[in-house]
Amino acid sequence: MKKTVGYRGVLLFLLLSFSGAWLVSLPLWISQKGLQHPFTGLVLLVMMVVPALAVFVVSMMNGGKEKTRLLGLGLGSKGWWRYWIFGWFIVPLFAIFAPFMSAAFGLYTLDVHDFSGFKVLLASGKGGSDPDAVPVKLLVFGQIFSIFLAPALNAVFVFGEEIGWRGYLLPRLLPLGQWPALLISGTLWGLWHAPIVLLGYNYPQHPVYGIFFMTILCVIFGVLFGWTRLATGSIWPAVIAHGALNGSAGVMYLFSKAGTTFDTAHAGITGWSGWILPILWILILLVTRRLPVSEPPDEMLLPVESETENV
Repeated sequence: MKKTVGYRGVLLFLLLSFSGAWLVSLPLWISQKGLQHPFTGLVLLVMMVVPALAVFVVSMMNGGKEKTRLLGLGLGSKGWWRYWIFGWFIVPLFAIFAPFMSAAFGLYTLDVHDFSGFKVLLASGKGGSDPDAVPVKLLVFGQIFSIFLAPALNAVFVFGEEIGWRGYLLPRLLPLGQWPALLISGTLWGLWHAPIVLLGYNYPQHPVYGIFFMTILCVIFGVLFGWTRLATGSIWPAVIAHGALNGSAGVMYLFSKAGTTFDTAHAGITGWSGWILPILWILILLVTRRLPVSEPPDEMLLPVESETENV
């Protein structure tokens, strides 16, 4: 059977995911409080569940035909654990080294001796600790250690996104080719964040242009997350990597110098200087011919045109 993109199912998934994201974030907009709304944290968590709900609706409209293996809910092919290691340890390292890359370009001011910026954060009460109760270096170590716990802590929440973007959408775009599927799914994932990015999330200095930066960020990591999905047939390495990425968001505040500021469009993992290491990883995958994936698991290549015939 010829493999073609099931456009009806894909378009319905996208319609539900995008409209759902705007609907969930609506209270932040109509209150005119934006990200200062007291329920912002809850809104962000619910928004992450929207793609999973979209997959469920599309599946039900298709007679409940979505298969566990096609959505990538199994452990995947032999050697799956290597991709778990990538998600659990390498992705956090991208974020941890991002401030140092930014500092090398003069975009960020480091203080890895006194951690003065982190001390100020603690003194403000936002760090959740008394700055004088425990040596600051020990607190910094604890914060870094917690980054490597983030994949487990965040897995429940990021699963909602990953079953949508890498579980459902990516395999259904594969008839276009691996690179088009990776780039298109990454772009759509980035644009999906628009309701909160326009409010200043991730890029407070650039709420409008932030959509562009967020899209590029999502394309880069969408390629990496998608690579683990294509190589294993499972979404779990991507879930782990996504949880690790989200859990490392505050690392820039650990190493900053008090009294200095930075632009998240340029510095840190959200900025272009922080994209260098993950892009280098992608280049290594290209040079070593691990991307495109030469032999994706069979379940990634199932014909999809018949799966949406009832949508």
